[in-house]
Amino acid sequence: MTPAALRDLLARFPSLPFLPAPTIIEPLPRLSALLGGGPHLFIKRDDAIPFGFGGNKVRKLALVAARAVEEGADTLITAGGVQSNHARVTAAAAAKLGLRAVLVANGEAPERLTANALLDQLLGAEVVYVPTREDRMPMILEIAERLRSEGRRPFAIPIGASTPLGALGFALAMAELVDQMPAPDVIVHSTSSGGTQAGLVAGCRLLELPTRVVGISADDSSRSLQSQVRAIISGIADLLEMDPGKLSHGTKIEVDDGFVGDGYGTPTDESREALELAARTEAIFLDPTYTAKAMAGLIAYVRQRKFRENQTVLFWHTGGQVGLFA
Repeated sequence: MTPAALRDLLARFPSLPFLPAPTIIEPLPRLSALLGGGPHLFIKRDDAIPFGFGGNKVRKLALVAARAVEEGADTLITAGGVQSNHARVTAAAAAKLGLRAVLVANGEAPERLTANALLDQLLGAEVVYVPTREDRMPMILEIAERLRSEGRRPFAIPIGASTPLGALGFALAMAELVDQMPAPDVIVHSTSSGGTQAGLVAGCRLLELPTRVVGISADDSSRSLQSQVRAIISGIADLLEMDPGKLSHGTKIEVDDGFVGDGYGTPTDESREALELAARTEAIFLDPTYTAKAMAGLIAYVRQRKFRENQTVLFWHTGGQVGLFA
């Protein structure tokens, strides 16, 4: 399938104009030189998306929020951590569309609002705090039921907008990428709720690309994330009314959980180094929770000669740099 054919296939799914143009791709020559050479390194700058401080969640919300509008919703409900990038972009989408936003955050209300939590307030979102991650979904359901009883029309969005519909945003992103450059040999990115990786893998399979997609886990085990990605890709096949077999072959689902360290949101020595190297060599800002760990994975792979010198490796920057100010 060609990129144009893929865009035609997905054109029946409404999308909001949150991405005015393709995100830029830049080479990383100074980082490459510091690492002693190796593969040709590039970066795709989803961190530079102008809407809502950018990041990978914008691509997903463009489709998911469009579905909410189509269904007549007046309130978007979602969940995440106190400093959730996804919650911030959901709040931004709601503000742009004239909707209410209710965010369920696991953790304690901060004494002083910073970073994403501050942006959530500026965007007018209501934030409901719950003790644990496990409490988030029951609270979303409770809030949705209460709003419906009040005559409102809530639309609940799962964590990370990592649904088959949201993941289509990254299948489209693969069509965008191959219009900008020859398909890279490898894409390295941060993976957590699975939607970004599912879309990238599905895009590669639909376009019949030989590209590897390596997700560096920010939290869960490789096995758990591979299962999530596989389930979302199966859901994409259902959305497209396509034989699931056509989306089950091609690019593998590769997840490396070796850079999680002590857990979600906890920096490691390797991620601190990656964050500093990216800034000092290329003026690229990463975030402590997701992209710094993904870059740590890429750096380790280069140092360990896991890529060949003639290969092209693309780091897909999924944003989150607001987290530097938490």
